[in-house]
Amino acid sequence: MKGKKKIFVIDTNVLLHDYRCIYQFQENDIVLPIVVLEELDKFKKGNDQINFHAREFTRELDQLSGDVLLTDGISLGPDRGKLFVETGKDFSEEISKSFPEKTPDHRILAIAHFTHKHNPKTQVVLITKDINLRMKAKSLGILAQDYESDKVRNLEALNEGVKIYENFNNEIISKLYEVYEGVSLEEFEFEKPPYAHEYFILRSNKASALAHYDPVKKMLGRVEKFQAYGIEPRNAEQTFSIDALTRTEIQLVALTGKAGTGKTLLALASALYQRKRFNQIFLARPIIPLSNRDIGYLPGDIKDKIGPYMQPLFNNLSVIKHKLKNNAQEYAKIDEMLKEEKLVITPLAYIRGRSLSNVFFIVDEAQNLTPHEVKTIITRAGEGTKLVFTGDIQQIDTPYLDSKSNGLSYLSDRMRGQDVFAHVNLIKGERSYLAELASNLL
Repeated sequence: MKGKKKIFVIDTNVLLHDYRCIYQFQENDIVLPIVVLEELDKFKKGNDQINFHAREFTRELDQLSGDVLLTDGISLGPDRGKLFVETGKDFSEEISKSFPEKTPDHRILAIAHFTHKHNPKTQVVLITKDINLRMKAKSLGILAQDYESDKVRNLEALNEGVKIYENFNNEIISKLYEVYEGVSLEEFEFEKPPYAHEYFILRSNKASALAHYDPVKKMLGRVEKFQAYGIEPRNAEQTFSIDALTRTEIQLVALTGKAGTGKTLLALASALYQRKRFNQIFLARPIIPLSNRDIGYLPGDIKDKIGPYMQPLFNNLSVIKHKLKNNAQEYAKIDEMLKEEKLVITPLAYIRGRSLSNVFFIVDEAQNLTPHEVKTIITRAGEGTKLVFTGDIQQIDTPYLDSKSNGLSYLSDRMRGQDVFAHVNLIKGERSYLAELASNLL
């Protein structure tokens, strides 16, 4: 049974986050402040994802409205409400005294306040990803909420480390070592069936084993520790990461964890280890300017400007090179791949238009992407491509994302259990004792 109908007032940042958000409010009506269209107009030009969203929403609205006046409301489809565009409203005395500056946010507040006052029997909710604007709305007696439709359902599950089973059956652990192809799931008698490509540490009073669940064969097999292009895993989580990164049946991998756990290094080393399987290796990350300053303020040409943002990726490449001997064939191969663009380290925006067929594609700092941006990247993957997203879901540098709404969390939550996907959350830092201490305490 449907609840009482509500009215949702939508802020600009919600549309820039998800241009199809207007279809997520079920039978409830939507009010779009006129200032939102004005702000979207400023975002139309550009190559960033928010520019794309601004253009797409404008096209969507134009197609929806047709010859219907926006003041009369346009239907959003069966079992959905109507969308209205509300023109500018005078500031009430309360708003004028509280917020004298007529900024876009305050103009949106004025319309939300007007809608609230003129619909006393209907609950009016302002939807915005701006925390401060939500506080301002609540101070005026207007209910305000974050955009929730793409938030993860179970954040605790994403933050779990590797599952450890103590006092396990010693005979089964022994069998894992004896039978190469694995042991049937039925023999393990788990309380809950494992999800696809889940990893375990199994311990008995005599032995232990690292194990992986194959969802197709419905068997658990032993995971062996091995070196990938000079990088040797230092703990179980890193061993599982390399296993997931090198399994041909896994096409999509998410590696989460705090700084220093080795996410990007393991992904790059695994890509180089499998270089003969792929035409190219792409290592990309979104550019998030510090202190909200655009990269234009940096000196030099475009290579000079993006250099500081890409440097951490080159640092990981240097770590791998230092693990190899200077005269090693693998060492020379890295320089050759860079020269021939078989290995490309670049800002994520520069990947647009490139073919993603038979590519090992690593997206670093993926926690700074929206769910829609992550979806856009994945849906462009061609035959033979492996996609790897790495990041720390607690370390987000964009103002309208959090640990539950960022693209990396969304991906890990929604793809969990799919037979082409694996997620490993790395917990133990391996840079140094000092780095681990700072990560935990500061």
